[in-house]
Amino acid sequence: MASMKTYRSALRVALVALACFAPLVATAEVTRIDIATRTDVLNGRPFGLVGAYEKIVGKAWFSIDPTKAANKAIVDLDKAPRDARGRVVFSADVYILAPKDPARGNGVALFDVVNRGGKTLLARFNHAGASPDPKTEADFGDGFLFQHGYTLIAVGWQLDVPKRPGLMAVDAPRVAVSGRVSTMFTPNAGSPAYELESDGYYAVRQYPPADAASGDNQLTVREGVTGAAKTIPRGDWQLVSNASAVSLKSGFEAGKTYELSYAAKDGAVAGVGFAALRDLAAYVKHAPIGAVVTARNAYVYGQSQDGRVLRDFLYQGFNADEEGRKAFDAVMAHIAGASRGDFNVRFAEPNSLGAFTATLFPYLNSPQFDPITGKTDGLLSHLSAATMPLIVYTNSSTEYWGGGRSAALTHTTLDGHEDATLPENVRIYLFAGTQHTPALASTQNRLAQQDSNPNDYGWGQRSLLLAMDRWVREGVAPPASRYPKLADGTLVEQKSLKFPALPGVHSPLTIPGGYRADLNASHPLPFLVPQVDADGNERGGIRFPEVAVPLATYTGWNFRNAAIGAPGELLPLTGTYVPFAATRAAREQNRDPRPSIEERYASRTAYLGQVTDAAMKLIQEGYVLREDLAGIVAQADARWDATTRGAQISTK
Repeated sequence: MASMKTYRSALRVALVALACFAPLVATAEVTRIDIATRTDVLNGRPFGLVGAYEKIVGKAWFSIDPTKAANKAIVDLDKAPRDARGRVVFSADVYILAPKDPARGNGVALFDVVNRGGKTLLARFNHAGASPDPKTEADFGDGFLFQHGYTLIAVGWQLDVPKRPGLMAVDAPRVAVSGRVSTMFTPNAGSPAYELESDGYYAVRQYPPADAASGDNQLTVREGVTGAAKTIPRGDWQLVSNASAVSLKSGFEAGKTYELSYAAKDGAVAGVGFAALRDLAAYVKHAPIGAVVTARNAYVYGQSQDGRVLRDFLYQGFNADEEGRKAFDAVMAHIAGASRGDFNVRFAEPNSLGAFTATLFPYLNSPQFDPITGKTDGLLSHLSAATMPLIVYTNSSTEYWGGGRSAALTHTTLDGHEDATLPENVRIYLFAGTQHTPALASTQNRLAQQDSNPNDYGWGQRSLLLAMDRWVREGVAPPASRYPKLADGTLVEQKSLKFPALPGVHSPLTIPGGYRADLNASHPLPFLVPQVDADGNERGGIRFPEVAVPLATYTGWNFRNAAIGAPGELLPLTGTYVPFAATRAAREQNRDPRPSIEERYASRTAYLGQVTDAAMKLIQEGYVLREDLAGIVAQADARWDATTRGAQISTK
């Protein structure tokens, strides 16, 4: 009996040892995950048939081989410190929301490419409030992602994130390198000094100047982002407060664009953020015994900055892990336009908005020829058939207009003369008449000339996520791509836009187009934008009921308020919302060319009936879920109240 007990004890020890060692053997890139906390979501509340969820917070440790082909693209990795095995070791924050019973989930890990350290999935898909560490009912929203059984995984990929509770980052290896760092900023108020971290630019914190007093350090000023830069005399400004701020004798002017440039001597391997995304996906898909979380499939979602991250991730071939396996089965890159970014370069500045600096050739997914450089390349050219994911690109109108993101170049030829053919594994959708992120809480915006655009594209995102899921797991193709095209006149050169003359609204014909960031401003890109109807609402793309049955004009652009300077310049990432006059009398008094609400709809009931019909059409086409119909109609009903409040029109 004693010998049997000894055998069983030894077996248990062996199994425990195997569980601990398995992550190192099976997926050497992720050596371990240290769990800081593991708690039930909402005290164990069940989410439909999937049941309860748990929250796992910790840190993942990575060990990558700088000699392997999959890692060769990581800039300065060869200069990073190595351990005894010759590998580069680093860590990243991890945040997981998973079914407590994995068998009741859908087997899919949905990765969140966190935005400037903040999580995005719950706000985007669950209609939840933004929270760095969700705890309340409001933080988790309506539970959409949980009810469908997804495991949510957020991983820090960005090095220049401030150390604040709930924000996620990667601890990138430091390297002794030299070069120049540039940081651009536009103050919204005049002041004698500008805090370089005030708008989220953390370059100086990451890369302090080699000599803060050096005469080679430079500060320039220009009128607008595309204006000619003028150098400010070196004696007129200085770096202060441990190089986290700049002071200027004459004071900084609101609305002017400044650029600081200086020599730095110490950097970091920013590109390991790509490896963290890639290798954690491989870990959960090829999970060894004892893995913290497992999944059959891995998808990834990124918006804005993070959508640009995903475009760069794909272009640089990171969807192939160290073993040559596919990391992500599907990619959803949202509101990125044709841009990539400053993510895997020496002295990278991921936190930059990427305005006019991220439109880097190539733009199409398929190979395209560049007559300027003689180069042929495509966004997906560096992936094999075995590592090619299914891809869904979604954009707001802002990506066609603002900051030179040139979204049209994702589906047109480089010269802007023809519509391009999309690869079979790619879908592209424009959410017509939307801004970068919908102004759902309030349309009021003191920084802008007009109210911000509240058109909610979340309804489309939910449906397209489930469609992408079916595409991967069942082979069912998602709804057809829907975006404006040159062939049918829904996409036009900016100069051909027929936007109506609206009282008090600045013409969008003055907005500058993008240029080749991989070359310079002397190489402009085609400026192609969605054509509009007589109300100023876009004709192409997915037209949600707010645009199809409008109470207002919705655009993807807005101008800076004169109070913050430069009223002729765009306010980044902001759209415009200009409600129709409630009555004919009010319209005529304001000389508004758009028919009033009372001239368009016989009553509230008639309006909501048209909204329902428009939503049902989108449901039938697969762009909206039937379960979201009630929410769409309720949102329209609230918009009617807000737009007609105080007006003497029928509200039956």
